[in-house]
Amino acid sequence: MELEMHSLNAMRNMEVIDISTGGKLGFVKDFKVDCEENKITSLILPGSTKSWFGKEEEKEIMWNDIVRIGVDVILVDTGERMNQNLNNV
Repeated sequence: MELEMHSLNAMRNMEVIDISTGGKLGFVKDFKVDCEENKITSLILPGSTKSWFGKEEEKEIMWNDIVRIGVDVILVDTGERMNQNLNNV
């Protein structure tokens, strides 16, 4: 089996889609890295800005929630967790 490799820069240009809702979550803004384990733990996506001067609420997608990384899209299954977070905003 051939291992698929993706650069972090290429992943920033991929749209993240939640397969449980079919909704577009946005594009990767940043990554969280576990330096002791040398692996990515989550993707950070920009959220909606509440006002011009308000702080943007970021969305965090855990690495375990990623179902598939394709050529131009990242499919995730956040289940009810992301839906609850979006409803609370």
